[in-house]
Amino acid sequence: MKKNLLPELGKIPPQFFDQVIYPRLGKYDKNIVIGPRHGVDYGVIKIADTYLALSTDPFFIVPSFGFKKAAWFAFHIIFSDVAVSGLPPKYLSIDLNLPPEITEKQLQEMWESVDSEARKYGISVVTGHTARYSGCNYPMVGGATAIAVGAKKELKSPSKVKKGDQVVITKGPAIETTGLLSVLFPGKFIEAGGAKFQKEASDLFYQMSVMDDCIIAREFSGVRVMHDATECGIWGGLYEMAMAGNYGLRIEKELIPVKEVVKKTAELFEFDPFCSISEGTLLAIVSRKEAESLVSTLKKNNISSAVVGEVVDKKEGIKIAENKKEKKLSHPKTDPYWLLAEKFSRE
Repeated sequence: MKKNLLPELGKIPPQFFDQVIYPRLGKYDKNIVIGPRHGVDYGVIKIADTYLALSTDPFFIVPSFGFKKAAWFAFHIIFSDVAVSGLPPKYLSIDLNLPPEITEKQLQEMWESVDSEARKYGISVVTGHTARYSGCNYPMVGGATAIAVGAKKELKSPSKVKKGDQVVITKGPAIETTGLLSVLFPGKFIEAGGAKFQKEASDLFYQMSVMDDCIIAREFSGVRVMHDATECGIWGGLYEMAMAGNYGLRIEKELIPVKEVVKKTAELFEFDPFCSISEGTLLAIVSRKEAESLVSTLKKNNISSAVVGEVVDKKEGIKIAENKKEKKLSHPKTDPYWLLAEKFSRE
């Protein structure tokens, strides 16, 4: 019997894409500069001398957040994936397939939040579809495409990475896992660590975006490529980046910043934060010349980060160094966030 490649929950694994999706991508077009591939959050089209980066994601609304907060998160999920292209985000196309129970007031509050964030970042809505349908339900209430526009010199790409380049990571692991779970299941956090712990964890919510990280990184010509550590977290993100760029990595685990509240969350709920979903954690490959300057500038803007490793030859593989020992990094495949969320929902 053929092995089932699909996980119980979460993103479809790379093997399925390699076997089923990537061999079937429609008509070839020479103007596609970057097409679908592992470890790249966006696609790029060249139109004359202009480059367009696009990324599509679900529009993710969790009513228990409150509709203003939920829409903030949905907006940043969508635009973080295109911001890492290095091109300035400019346009939004959105499809809202809303559940019947959403009220006029809730929809207005949700859309006012989207509009507020769009104005903050200079983004315009260009088209969309909005309706209520039976069979639609939270949190996936549609989808959206973010579009960034710029010049070739602004574009970040795996092909620009060079041996000896440095790896910079912002904020650390499990930002999204901690921020989301603490807001979705506050009782679990209070029960496990107290009200103060739950408050500290929920304060990470508004760090679940790399939009501001990317605005700073765009100013550094030595930034080669960027990636948002979403599904399967830092380990999954680094693995995907290396595969996309055809290079190896050597990472010093002890150098990766880990927030104390994340460390405590991982210990209390017994999961590995380094392979847990972490929207808001930026993974960047930067020239050796500019890596420390980027870290310093991020710090001045209250974004923690560190140089944690370097690019090596592909034949050396992807190695994680810890306690003076090295181990080969494999893709985590399953993200513990989904298992925790399912467990907490049942209890």
